Formats: sequence, C-alpha cells, structure tokens
Amino acid sequence: MEKTTHIDLGPAAARVARLAAGIGDERLGDPTPCPDYAVRELLAHLAGLSVAFRDAARKDFGPTTNTPPGSALPVLADDWRTALPKALEELAAAWREPGAWEGDTRAGGVDLPAAVMGRVALDELLIHGWDLARATGQEYDAGEEELAVSEELLTPADGSSGDEGFFGPVVRVPKDAPLLDRVIGLSGRHPDWHPDQAPA
Repeated sequence: MEKTTHIDLGPAAARVARLAAGIGDERLGDPTPCPDYAVRELLAHLAGLSVAFRDAARKDFGPTTNTPPGSALPVLADDWRTALPKALEELAAAWREPGAWEGDTRAGGVDLPAAVMGRVALDELLIHGWDLARATGQEYDAGEEELAVSEELLTPADGSSGDEGFFGPVVRVPKDAPLLDRVIGLSGRHPDWHPDQAPA
C-alpha cells in the first residue's frame, strides 16, 4: 500500500546548509565519497537536486525535473553560498504542503508516486550530507527517524540481501553497526571513507 505520511525535510535541508556554510574555498577541490565529484561538484549537485525536488513537490514540470542528474558534470554557480541555502529552504517548504505528497510526480526524468519521491528527496539530502561532512572533516548528526526512512527506502523490497542497491553495489556492514553506517553501506559507500582513501 502506498504510504502518504508526510515527512519534514527541514532538518535534513538545514543540516546540509550548515555543512555548506562551514566549507572554505580552499576545500572546493577536495575529493568526496562520490568518485566523480570533488566538493564543488557535490555542492553543485546538491543545489540542482534541491531545485529539482522542490519543483517535483510543486508538480512544476520542466527542465529542472526532466533532466537526469548524470547527464553532465554539475557546475557550481558563483553565488552558491546564497543560492544553495535558499534552494534548500524552498525544497523543505515545498514538501510541507500536503498536496506535495499526493499523486505522481517527476524528478531526474523519473516518474514516481509523490509519497515515494519525497522519501527519495530526504535520502538524497541525508546521503549527500554525509558525503559533504566526510569530505570536509565535519561532524554529521542525522536523526534516527530520518535514517530509518532511508534504510527502508534503500533496502530491497523483497527483503533480500542482494549486492545491487538503489545507488549501486551495497557495501556490507555488520548488522549491529550504527544505523547511520548501515544506511551508508546500503547507499554503496564505505562508512569509514576518508579523503586519504580517494584516488590521487
């Protein structure tokens, strides 16, 4: 049965904004857990997905919702320090509207029930927030309820422990590991990732 429970994306969006504010220009070229992205591309991706999922909530379809995220390497805008927090605020506000969770919608060129898309938006903020924190040496404090939503989203529907996850090959993590580590593993990342491990 399709879930229509509304989720507040505000805490996750605000967390990403705080992390972004803590990044100096000298860190923009640093590696991240996303192999193709340095910090600047990760920030640009977060800005783009914030706009895309905002418009998905509003059912405002067009280039922002129709374009697959991997179609081109994202380019960080010069005004990102003001544009990203604004986009994150607008994203959270859009998904606070009850109608955002009804019917179907589109983001990244993919059509899904809006109730699922809202969860995908939260997961994107959680996972890429972790990416940003790891890449820039900042603390990460995602809440248990948020992480539980991501865990459910990323766990195969048939309950299997297959190797292919939502974002690629799953990284095996002990069942008694912290929930954050389990979610990060399900996203295809190593929970102990450190910038020193990135290819030169």
